[in-house]
Amino acid sequence: MIRFLINGLFRDKSRSRLPIIVVAIGVMLTVFMNAYITGFMGDTIEMNARFTHGHLKVMTRAYAENEGQVPNDLAMTEVTSLKEELTSRFPELDWAARIQFGGLVDVPDEKGETRSQGPAAGMGVDLLSPESREAGRLNITESIVRGRMVQNPGEALLAEQFSQKLGVDPGDEVTLIGSTMHGSMSMYNFIVAGTVSFGAEALDRGSIIVDIEDARHALDMDDAAGELVGLFDAGFYDDERALEIAQAFNSAFVGDDDLFAPVMKTLKQQGSMGQLVKMLDVWSVYIIAVFIIAMALVLWNAGLLGGLRRYGEFGVRLAMGEEKSHLYRTLIYESVFIGIAGAIIGTAIGLFFAALVQKYGFNISGMMEGSAMMYPSAIRTRITPADYYIGFIPGLFSTVVGAMLAGIGIYKRKTSQLFKELEA
Repeated sequence: MIRFLINGLFRDKSRSRLPIIVVAIGVMLTVFMNAYITGFMGDTIEMNARFTHGHLKVMTRAYAENEGQVPNDLAMTEVTSLKEELTSRFPELDWAARIQFGGLVDVPDEKGETRSQGPAAGMGVDLLSPESREAGRLNITESIVRGRMVQNPGEALLAEQFSQKLGVDPGDEVTLIGSTMHGSMSMYNFIVAGTVSFGAEALDRGSIIVDIEDARHALDMDDAAGELVGLFDAGFYDDERALEIAQAFNSAFVGDDDLFAPVMKTLKQQGSMGQLVKMLDVWSVYIIAVFIIAMALVLWNAGLLGGLRRYGEFGVRLAMGEEKSHLYRTLIYESVFIGIAGAIIGTAIGLFFAALVQKYGFNISGMMEGSAMMYPSAIRTRITPADYYIGFIPGLFSTVVGAMLAGIGIYKRKTSQLFKELEA
C-alpha cells in the first residue's frame, strides 16, 4: 500500500507538487527564523553577559539593591579569596573581578589647564595578568581603532567616538576625576594607549577601560571589586544550571542580615535580561505555531481543490467497495509522505540560507544609534541541533491537518449518487 501511494504521488505531479512547494517554503522560513532568533537574541544576551551581567554575578546585598547606581562604597572586599572559593566550587565557570565606575575625563593642554573634558563610564578589568581571559572575552584587541592594547600599568583605552569628541590621540595624557570607595575625591592620570570601537552605542559614546589594579589604585579599592562575574566555559548561558549554582551559593547566607554579605544572581535575575532569556525560550514555539496555522490553511484549500479534481476517482473507489474510512486514511498517508518530502527540502534550503547569514551577517550598527542596551553590530544566525528537526513539526502537522480537513467531504458522499456521477 505504501509503495502504491508513493508511486501515485510521483506519477501524478499535480497531487504532490503544490503541497510540497508550500510545505518546503513554510519549513524553510521556520528553520531560518529559528536560527535567526537564536543567533540575534543569543548574541544580544551573550554580549550583555560578557560586558555587564555575566552568566552569574556576585555582589554584596547592598550593592545589588542599588546596582544601577554603581555604588562602589558598597563593594566587596577580600575579593581574591572569594574568587578562589568560587573557582574551586564551580569550576565550569570562569570568574573575573570587575569595577564599574563613573567619572570625568579631563584633557590638559600644554600649560596643564583643561582643554576638554567629558563624563565617562569606566570599567576596570584584568588586562595584564597572563591567565586572564578578559581581553578576549570583551573582544578588545579586535576592536582597537588607533594605538595598541594596554601593556603597562597606568595606561587606558578610550572609546574612539569619545576620544574624537575630546580631541585625544594615543600617547596623550588624561586625568580621571572621580570618587574613591570611601567617598573622597580622586584624581588619577592615565596615558591613552589606544582607542576602541565595539559597535555598540552604549559602549562607544563615553567609555574608558583600564586595568583593574589601576582602578583599585585610583579608587582606593585595595583587593576590592564591585562585582565578580562568572561565565560558563561552554560559551553560552545555561539558565537551569545557573539557577542551581546561585541557589547553592546563596543557601550559605540564608538568615544573614549583613548588608555586605555576598549574593549571587543569575543573568535572568538581572534587570531586563530575564525578558530576553524568556523570549528566546518561547519564540521558537510562536514561530512553529504561526507556520502550522498558515500552512494548514493553505494546504486545506489545496486539498479541497485536489479533492474536487479527484471527485470522480473517489467515486469509483467507493463504488468498488472501498470503505470511506480506508479512503480517508490513504489521504492522511499521502499527506505524511508529502510532509516528509517538503520538510526535507525546506530544511535543506533553510539551513543553506542560515549558514550564509551565520558566516557573513548583516551590519545593523546604524540602526542601534542611541540605544541604551547593548546589541551586536551585525545580525548573524546560529545553527543549532534543533534547526535540523524543528521544520518537521509544522511540515508534518500542517499537511496532516490540511488533509484531514479536506478529506471530511469523503464522508458526505452518498452511495446512491455514485452511479449517477459515473454515468455522467
